[in-house]
Amino acid sequence: MPVVLGYDESPGAVRALSVAIEVSAAFREPLVLVYGAAAPGAMGEEYRAHAEALRQVGRVALAHAVDAAAAAGVTTAVEILDESPAQALLDAAERHEARVIVVGSYGESPLRGALLGAVPHKLLHLSKIPVLCVPAAD
Repeated sequence: MPVVLGYDESPGAVRALSVAIEVSAAFREPLVLVYGAAAPGAMGEEYRAHAEALRQVGRVALAHAVDAAAAAGVTTAVEILDESPAQALLDAAERHEARVIVVGSYGESPLRGALLGAVPHKLLHLSKIPVLCVPAAD
């Protein structure tokens, strides 16, 4: 049962990567690194260019995470999905029959998370498996 991590190189995600590697190593399970970002709009060349730019950002971020996991002896799988981050994590967790979803938090207030639709907030309410929310380092 793998560990699924949402990763985008934000401060919360960087710390969550360390925790996810520890959890994966402790359970001797692979780490599934997920980058989800849906480009705004739905048609035209501008949409395609924006979607490709988001995928490239995801490839770079996940390459760094793969290197960190490999240094710790943790095997990885990578998914770059054209979905909102929360939905991408939920879908990946279901496909991989994950043990837990790990996600970083930016230290937002509960009210701000509810109003703006923060990924950790959505996951805590929608996930059928445990969600480990890791606060950003000071």
